[in-house]
Amino acid sequence: MAGAVGREDGSWPASGVAAPDPTEQAYAALDLGTNNCRLLIARPLADGFRIIDSFSRIVRLGQDLTQTGRLCPQAIERTLSALQVCRDKLDAKQVTRARLIATEACRAAANGADFVDRVSRSTGLQLEIVDRETEAGLATEGCAALADGEAESVLLFDIGGGSSEVIWLARADEGGAGEGSVRDRIRHWTSLRLGVVSLAETFGGRTVTDATFDAMVAFVTDELQDFAELARAEARCARFHLLGTSGTVTTLAGVHLDLPRYDRRRVDGLWLSETEIDRAMNRLRGMPFDARVAHGCIGPDRADLVLAGCAIFEAIRRTFPAERVRIADRGLREGLLMRMMAADGVWRRELQAIRVQ
Repeated sequence: MAGAVGREDGSWPASGVAAPDPTEQAYAALDLGTNNCRLLIARPLADGFRIIDSFSRIVRLGQDLTQTGRLCPQAIERTLSALQVCRDKLDAKQVTRARLIATEACRAAANGADFVDRVSRSTGLQLEIVDRETEAGLATEGCAALADGEAESVLLFDIGGGSSEVIWLARADEGGAGEGSVRDRIRHWTSLRLGVVSLAETFGGRTVTDATFDAMVAFVTDELQDFAELARAEARCARFHLLGTSGTVTTLAGVHLDLPRYDRRRVDGLWLSETEIDRAMNRLRGMPFDARVAHGCIGPDRADLVLAGCAIFEAIRRTFPAERVRIADRGLREGLLMRMMAADGVWRRELQAIRVQ
């Protein structure tokens, strides 16, 4: 990687050498999950950041992990290939500040640490396996700007490949929503050890009957009960809503909008009513596998996973009823970028909302 990669606290490893002006730097955030390898490279703006490059590839690092407890050789090779592309992009954009994290697949796999070592040897990238609390916090920081500021509380959720984070957010205090204050809004959180890959491998994903879908919903609902008990006493108001970030909810938004191809600009920040979600979910559930493969917002890499994601979303909706859901095409990577930029002092004041351009 070109230059030096800064530490999380914003310091620089080369003693006696002045750090470059953070407003001129390229920052990178990489999220290696159970299903996807995703990278964002950005430069700071006065009130947010501008994306200058990105990368996303379905790698299914967690393939067969539920059954074997290990990352399989084919998944490792697919992921190494994707990470080499990421390395090339970091070099091309002269990134000097980066944080590269791995989540549930590497946490859960017996050979997760060995895989991280191999990544370092093969690509020079230093992956960091983060714990569930860190993952939940980053997702919150990346999405919280989309929550209704007048709502007494909001339920935020991130449906992943191998884990799903659910966070109860209190209303923001007046006077700003910087990194620290966003974290202070978290009243309760949980990380369910299930996601679209693990659920589809357990119940099936290509052909999902009504009985299979109901069984998935019941399984996830049961897993949510301890968290639901914690949140039961929390204040709600007429503006209470869900805030979802994941391929599942963005796909549902794309189906609702009848998009021939996915368009982030039309999806990020979209509000959907209960009726609109029901309609989109029923359309998805009614599609045969081949139709999901051919759909411009789903495709062959996710056609056997999207209904498992819908089952997780449905369990969340039933456990925490709300009249509306806001869709976020942002999350963990944006949270990483915000933490690094805040640590470097690129913003002169706490921001009520981060602008992503």
